[in-house]
This record gives sequence, C-alpha cells and structure tokens, in this order.
Amino acid sequence: MNGGIAMKFIEKKQVEALLDMKTCIGLMRETLIDLAEGRALQVLRMLMPIEGGNILGVMPAAILSKNLAGTKVISVFPGNFNLGLPSHQGVVLVFETLTGEMKAMVDGESITAIRTAAVSAVATDLLARKDAQTLAIIGSGLQARTHLEALLHVRSIKTVCVWDIDMGSAKRYAAEMKEKYGIAVNVCQTSGEAVKDADIICAVTAAREPVIFGSCIKPGAHINAVGACRADMRELDTEALAKARLYADRMESLLNEAGDFLIPFNEGAVTKEIIVGELGDALISKISGRQNDGEITVFESLGLAVYDLAAADYVIGKTECGGFE
Repeated sequence: MNGGIAMKFIEKKQVEALLDMKTCIGLMRETLIDLAEGRALQVLRMLMPIEGGNILGVMPAAILSKNLAGTKVISVFPGNFNLGLPSHQGVVLVFETLTGEMKAMVDGESITAIRTAAVSAVATDLLARKDAQTLAIIGSGLQARTHLEALLHVRSIKTVCVWDIDMGSAKRYAAEMKEKYGIAVNVCQTSGEAVKDADIICAVTAAREPVIFGSCIKPGAHINAVGACRADMRELDTEALAKARLYADRMESLLNEAGDFLIPFNEGAVTKEIIVGELGDALISKISGRQNDGEITVFESLGLAVYDLAAADYVIGKTECGGFE
C-alpha cells in the first residue's frame, strides 16, 4: 500500500457492534440528500447472472463531500436461505480520492443487512401515514429482522403480521421478534391475510413472481418493495403498482432493474406517470411526498453503492477512533 499503511479488514462482528440502526437511518437520510444535491456519484451496477438464478454484482459509487470512492462486490444466492447461509455475501472496498489509497475492506453482508433496512425506514418515515401502527412483513429472513428493527425507530408499530412460503420459518421469526421487542407478531396463512389491514408493508423475499396483490392492499398503505433486484423479478402484481405513487432510490436503477415496474410497463399496463421521482428529491422537497391519507405509496428499493460506501466509512471511522476492542 502507498505510504506503507497496511489495509485493514473490518469483519461482520465489528460492523454489527459499531453501526447501530438509529445511527444508520440518519446516515442514509444524509446520503440520499447528498445524492440528490450532487455531492455523491452513483452509476448503474453491473450484475452478472450465474447458473441457478444467482448473481455476482459490482457496485461503484463516490461521495464527493467526504473524498470517498468505492465498490461493493457481492454475490446474491437466494437459495442459501434453505441452506442456513446468508443470501448476500461480499465486501465493500473503500478508497479515499486524494491519492486513491484504499482505506479498508469491510464485510458486505452486515453492511447490506443494516443499510437496506435503514433506507426503508427513511422512506417509511417520509411516505407512510403518521398514525401507521400495523406492519406486514412478507418474508422471514435476515431482512425481515432488520426491517422490523428499523421501522420501530420511525413509527409506533403495535402489531406485526408475517407471511413466508416456509411457514416454519415464519413461526420462528414470530417467536423471536415477539421475545425481542415485546409486540404482537401474527403468522398468517397467506400474504393477502398479512397485508389486508397493514398500514406499512415490507416485501423482503427472493420471489420471482408476485407475492403482494393490489386487491388486498388497503387505501393509505405504504409499501417498501425490497426483494426483487432484477428486471425479470417482481414481488408486486400489476394492480398493486397501478394503484400507487412510485418512488425510486435512483431513476436509472428503476428503469433498468425494477421488475416490479418494468414487467407491467412493458406489458402496457402502467405508464411512467405513476413515478413521482427519487426519494432523495422528496427529502429536499423537490418533489412531493404523501399527498393524502388515502393514497398508496411504493418505495422501490434496489440498493445503491453510496449507501454501502457511507455506512462502511462510518464503521472505518469508528475503528480509527478506538470504537471496537
């Protein structure tokens, strides 16, 4: 390394110890605003398909205001859930932009788990009704756990309904979350049952076909669509999307990668008129947020490398300050 400085590797347990959810929510809000106001750069990620529906992704970005550039390299193997392994594995490589020196390599699984839920919390805080109390979680893996933690920071959730194609997994999730947070977590037999009374819906599955149906969504609901990250994958059916005002984390990503939008759009079932714009622009009031208590809002979360870069840099700073023993 330049200057004789050895590159550090920050492991999963360090990330989890140093990056708490409340801090990450604030950090993601700041990062989205930086992106909206031109203080960060984000390009479309490269996704290389691997046999069996798996993906290897390379995700570059820069945060000019912090003199940072970096790339997340990550594998996405949805079937790992059945093996008791994480679906997302990889690293975030962080460089400073004064000399191009690498600052550190940070575990990508833990960064992804925390920052994804934190961004959903930012979207929920902005777009969900202020009196929202009922949450539906579709899926019961790692993101289901981090999303519940994150949303408890932005809304007073009283009841959680969970559905998963694997009912045993859903039951384990319900028992774990009830014990951890002391709130009612109900296991539902269908996704429709889970979402029918929900004020907030989080779709965090590896589904390739819809698991959330417009006929089941009540007026005023907010949806975080998180699991589908490719143009040929979707979690929401056409009716669900057609009813909604749609927000993107990045327009380029939405128009190239979001099967939730692209599949019905290519079928002629929806138009670009349903797209309000980017979440960061809503945070700075460049575009409107929720307009009334009856409308349905959707945040299409595809995941941006600027999130990983900001979160990884925060953790690097904490280790440099002696924040982890």
